[in-house]
Amino acid sequence: MKSIFIRQSSFWSRIYYATEIANFKFVVFRFAISVSNEKGKCNNAKKMFSLLELPPQEDPNPLPLTSSPWPILIILAVYMLFVLKLGKILMRNREPYKLQRVLRIYNLIQVAYNGIFFGVTFYYLVVRVICNPRCMETFPFGHEHKNLERYVHFAYFFNKILDLLDTVFFVLRKKYKQISFLHVYHHAIVLFICYATMRFYGTGGHLNSVGLLNSFVHAVMYFYYFLSAERPGVKASIWWKKYITIIQLIQFVLAFIHASYVLIFSRGCGYPRCLLILLDVQALVFMYMFGKFYYITYIRTAQKKQKQS
Repeated sequence: MKSIFIRQSSFWSRIYYATEIANFKFVVFRFAISVSNEKGKCNNAKKMFSLLELPPQEDPNPLPLTSSPWPILIILAVYMLFVLKLGKILMRNREPYKLQRVLRIYNLIQVAYNGIFFGVTFYYLVVRVICNPRCMETFPFGHEHKNLERYVHFAYFFNKILDLLDTVFFVLRKKYKQISFLHVYHHAIVLFICYATMRFYGTGGHLNSVGLLNSFVHAVMYFYYFLSAERPGVKASIWWKKYITIIQLIQFVLAFIHASYVLIFSRGCGYPRCLLILLDVQALVFMYMFGKFYYITYIRTAQKKQKQS
């Protein structure tokens, strides 16, 4: 009976992941069509791959990895291939690497990186308010804050590339249970959106508010990871672990509200509506996926423990 249940669970898990992957591909497909139509470069789905040949937004000094889509596509392809297939083959006959010192340094770098990023973006977006929160458009070249905007966006983009190492470390440590669809999807789609925005619209704009929220969440999250790696024995005693997921959910709710506000009440805003819709869709997807994770990990587990006691 148990083996039948396991087979059924495995079957429905495959169906679930196939559905989620189809949703991911659909979102990316619709995004490509929306942007290309808006640019007037593509009139039908058959020509969508011409996006790969579109020139980037005019930039006299292109930022690294942004002048062509191929570097980021290769990075994502290698990432997916390694974490889903090649990594497991590589580690098949090897003992898991401990990587304690590497993880300490990596997590500390992430805490500092995200903390500094949050401080800078909070100062300019909230304290000095250099752009209108009701319509955060990219600054034109020659604007006094244009270089700041470009470097902030690139810093966020580079950090999303750095985040891919999370999964690589899971593979090297044989923590395969941690490599969930939510984990891989989250890392891949955020990096894709960050790059696509930069290429087809420009740096900055509405995405900076997303970066502001995300950097705060990641600073807290990687601080927890740092404590866990530094003192594995106290990992279970860190009482505020579950609140990290709550903060993540709040982040998605705020991102959804902000993008929706611009869509509904700032119709004259020059920020592409397709990007705002994409942000809204992804916020809803993440709310569902992280909400489900929180329910299974904390609420349902607590209910089971109460029944057992």
